[in-house]
Amino acid sequence: MTTAHSSPPGLLALHALRLKGVGKPATLARRFAQDPDEVSELMLDFEACGWVRRVEFAGAGGWALTEAGRVENERQLAAELAESGAGPAVADSHRAFLPLNARFLTACTNWRIRPLPGDSMATNDHTDFRWDDRVLDELGTLGRRLQLLGAELADLLGRFEGYPERYAAALTHIQRGQRSWLDEPGLDSCHAVWFEFHEDLIATLGIQRGEESWPGSTS
Repeated sequence: MTTAHSSPPGLLALHALRLKGVGKPATLARRFAQDPDEVSELMLDFEACGWVRRVEFAGAGGWALTEAGRVENERQLAAELAESGAGPAVADSHRAFLPLNARFLTACTNWRIRPLPGDSMATNDHTDFRWDDRVLDELGTLGRRLQLLGAELADLLGRFEGYPERYAAALTHIQRGQRSWLDEPGLDSCHAVWFEFHEDLIATLGIQRGEESWPGSTS
């Protein structure tokens, strides 16, 4: 059995920032189970290199990638992909993911909107249980597909571990009536996990959002 490739701490810390967008060291450290103090030191090193900068917005803030940091992250990921030999498998997973992504976006829309006569954009008030059950069934099916993709990728690149479990945990919250776990900011929601997985795929392959061939494929 082939051992999954382990990414170095510096790559993981910089990549965590790519996936999270903005984050404090503790948040970034949790993404790949790193030591917060080590991540804090790495961020200072990255700042000296011009790869990250401190940002503040509405009383909150943290570290964010600069354009140079984004380029460096993609350089590191490309080197890792070549070293690990996982390129073809990641590309195959990305192609398999695109139609699933379109379905996920539709499911999110159907969770928020339930068309009514005369109002095709009526807000879903969640009183039609059959409608909601169909959406939940679809989210569950997509979670099982994510489980397969995630397991295949984690066997090659260890940093892909955990996506299916996080998605399943968020879906369990929704199934228990906590509807905010679909896409509310600040939660490790189904949408947050799905978005990160998509970002991980395209970052690893050096693809920009909006440049993918499948219609409606950006989440």
